[in-house]
Amino acid sequence: MDLATIVGVIAGFTFLVLGIIFAGGSILQFIDPASIMITFGGSAAAMFVAFPMFKIMKMLPVFRVLLFPQTYNAAELILTIVSFSEKARREGLLALEDDLTDLDDEFLRKGIQLVVDGNDQELVRKILETEIEHFLNRHDENKSFLDTWASVAPSFGMMGTLIGLVIMLANLEDRAAIGPALATALITTFYGAMLAYFLLIPMAKKLDYRTNEETLTKLIMIEGVLSIQAGENPRIVKDKLVSFLPPAQRAAISEKVGD
Repeated sequence: MDLATIVGVIAGFTFLVLGIIFAGGSILQFIDPASIMITFGGSAAAMFVAFPMFKIMKMLPVFRVLLFPQTYNAAELILTIVSFSEKARREGLLALEDDLTDLDDEFLRKGIQLVVDGNDQELVRKILETEIEHFLNRHDENKSFLDTWASVAPSFGMMGTLIGLVIMLANLEDRAAIGPALATALITTFYGAMLAYFLLIPMAKKLDYRTNEETLTKLIMIEGVLSIQAGENPRIVKDKLVSFLPPAQRAAISEKVGD
């Protein structure tokens, strides 16, 4: 579970509630069913207009990934690749086929399999880089969904404001109707801003971070697979893969992987 996301959401709502209370307001004043339907319901409906149904259904696992992301341990990954390099130099590339079933990562398993099958190095690189390209395209589409929702949510907040003002102006003679209409007018703007700037835009940014993290991991795998195919010294393989990482992580990983 992504603890930062959970902490951020809980802390954000907590600060909003405390801010309302300290300002002398009541939480109940900010709970308006009409505003919820206009802002949340309306903006969600707009997503059905903007995207096909299959894409909307595919977004459900994306939200799950934001809370339960796949974790990557760079030290373990590099250690695994170096161990494959050592075995390949000692026993040959075909000996790696026995260990493929033990690999949990499908991308790395595919790369090693391509090498074991005796494919040309440029072909191996092309196939793996093409897979990364399609992976990035899928993630760009997911981010586009969140960005689009974030862009329309404040607009529906403004629509709610206009609706509330129209109702208020149409019922100026009824003083009892002015208060609820004005509340709807203002609260919808609040809901639209909260949905966009507190939830959707940060979620899109977190998805971007996860994408970059996974892309870096896959690039390490590609370089490792090609180094194994080239029969490079395991120490050189280690140094090459560690160079992908920030300097702060290199020393710790070098100690785990060994010289």
